[in-house]
Amino acid sequence: MGKKRKKKGQIKQILTNNLIRVGKDFATLNIWKQRVYDEKMIRIKGKEYRIWNPKKSKIAAALKKGLKILPVKKGDKILYLGIASGTTASHLSDIIEGEGMIYGVEFSSRVFRDLMIICKERKNISPILGDARKPEEYSFLVPTVDILFCDIAQPDQVEIFERNAKWFLKKSGYAMIAIKARSIDVSKRPEVVFKEAEEKLKKNFEIVQKLRLDPFEKDHAFFLCKYV
Repeated sequence: MGKKRKKKGQIKQILTNNLIRVGKDFATLNIWKQRVYDEKMIRIKGKEYRIWNPKKSKIAAALKKGLKILPVKKGDKILYLGIASGTTASHLSDIIEGEGMIYGVEFSSRVFRDLMIICKERKNISPILGDARKPEEYSFLVPTVDILFCDIAQPDQVEIFERNAKWFLKKSGYAMIAIKARSIDVSKRPEVVFKEAEEKLKKNFEIVQKLRLDPFEKDHAFFLCKYV
C-alpha cells in the first residue's frame, strides 16, 4: 500500500503560541479577524490562520530558510524599526496577542497612512512617525522592550540598530536585523558587506544565527542576536 497523504490544512508543527507550520508554510492565528494584505487564509479545527508570505516579510523568509527560533511570544514588547505598512508586524501582532505591544517606527508618511488603517483594528501596534536615527525623539513613547527588529534600507542600518538597542532593548533581549547589502555599499560583493556587518554586530551582540534570504529577498542577510 502507498503512503497516506496528509490532509490539507493539517498542522505540522506548533512553533510558539499562535505560530504554526502547515506543510512548507508558516501561519499565525488571526486573533484580530483582519486580512492585512493579500495573504492566504486557511481554517484548521475551526480556527482561522493567515499564511505568512516569505516574499513580503523578512522574518517569514528567515523562517523558510531555516531560522531555528523566533523569539517572540505572548505578551512581548517589540520595537520595530522600519515597520512600513505593517505586513510583518501584523503577524507579530497575532503572536504577542493583546498583552503585548509593538512600537513601530516609520519615516515615510505615505506608508504610515497605510499602517494607521491596520492599527485601528490591531490595538497592540503603536505607530510612531519618526526617524530611527534619532531614538531620543521617541524615547518618551517607547519603554524597555524584549525584542528589537530592524528592517530599514540605509547605509548606516547597523549603527541605527545598535543605537536603538542601547536606548530600549533589555539586557539579554533578542534582536533581529535584515541587512540589505546594496543599501550599504553597491561596490562590494554582498558576502563582504555581510561579513563587515557581522564584525560590527559582534561588538554589542552575540550572534545566534545568520541566514541568507535569497531567493525570497535578493542580497539580504538576516541576523538573530542577543544583546550583551
